[in-house]
Amino acid sequence: MAHLVVLSGPSGVGKSSVIGKALEEIPQTWLSVSVTTRAPRPGEQDGVNYFFVSSEQFDQMIAADELLEWAEFTGNRYGTPRAQVQERLDAGIPVLLEIEVQGAMQVREAMPTAVLVFLEPPSWQDLKTRLVGRGTESDTEVEARLNAALSELESAHLFDHVIVNDDVSRAADELVSYLR
Repeated sequence: MAHLVVLSGPSGVGKSSVIGKALEEIPQTWLSVSVTTRAPRPGEQDGVNYFFVSSEQFDQMIAADELLEWAEFTGNRYGTPRAQVQERLDAGIPVLLEIEVQGAMQVREAMPTAVLVFLEPPSWQDLKTRLVGRGTESDTEVEARLNAALSELESAHLFDHVIVNDDVSRAADELVSYLR
């Protein structure tokens, strides 16, 4: 039976790096592509990084119960298309969701057998350094992400497993063990 694994953690913790390494180990895993109302960042492609939609389109998806979960984060909304996840699971393909804490709790309600994994930084200073160093957000956005990170870190105990991302390869190996 295919597993649904949800990976959450604060912005800048290294979710994308850990996922990239994990997918090298088990390439048959399907990484869900979220829907978002935020504008694409440089280099992002619609349907690859996210499905970029208007607020009105997002509202329609909520009304039609097309989202497994959705959350608002730093003024934008993000969600997981339900049908795509279910199709993969029904086909026996492991599914990995990279979503915010609020969304992970919604998945726990909708699909109780999902495995929830929280990725945390080795230290608060390390997280601040990573976020500022990305250079993809304004100072205001970085501050909002750091404020959100504080409450997200306090939610780690709600997850089935916590991985400290002090080494990407080791963290990815741990994530792979939950996907298998």
